[in-house]
Amino acid sequence: MLKRVLSIAGKPGLFELLSQGNNMLIVENVETKQRQPAYSNDKVISLADIAIFTEDEEVPLAQVFENIKAKQGGKLVEIDMKSKKELRDFFGSVLSNFDQNRVYDNDIRKVIRWYNILTAAGKTEFVEAAAAPAKKATKAKAEKAEKTEETPADEAGLPKKKRTRKKAADNAEEA
Repeated sequence: MLKRVLSIAGKPGLFELLSQGNNMLIVENVETKQRQPAYSNDKVISLADIAIFTEDEEVPLAQVFENIKAKQGGKLVEIDMKSKKELRDFFGSVLSNFDQNRVYDNDIRKVIRWYNILTAAGKTEFVEAAAAPAKKATKAKAEKAEKTEETPADEAGLPKKKRTRKKAADNAEEA
């Protein structure tokens, strides 16, 4: 879900990608539902591409949103955004090993603000549930491709791949 949700530098709020043109994207503000273009010179980033620094690795923003959702019970986060201690304590309870030096207070505010915008709009499926079936489908296609290569393509019993190579070699000899 977060692949289609965008942040555009210089424009407040979050936007959902509707369609693409030659030099622009058509986006809709998640809160106000107003549509507008985002041009190629705008700095646009998908929320799926954002990760939070931790002591060990980078955690995708979708996982951070899931942690906030679990902690808040799916409700909006209501904390004092001006209190640095309260921000850091809340974020520490959501992501215990976040990097204190590389994650700034403004980053925490932005994550909380984005979470609240998405939750208020009813977009609470942060981690895609379709990812697991997609992997199964890809695995099934790979297995089917392997079976296709192993089945005989003609009476000679040559796999399709080898037959096309042989056919190309015969054509080259004829020419």
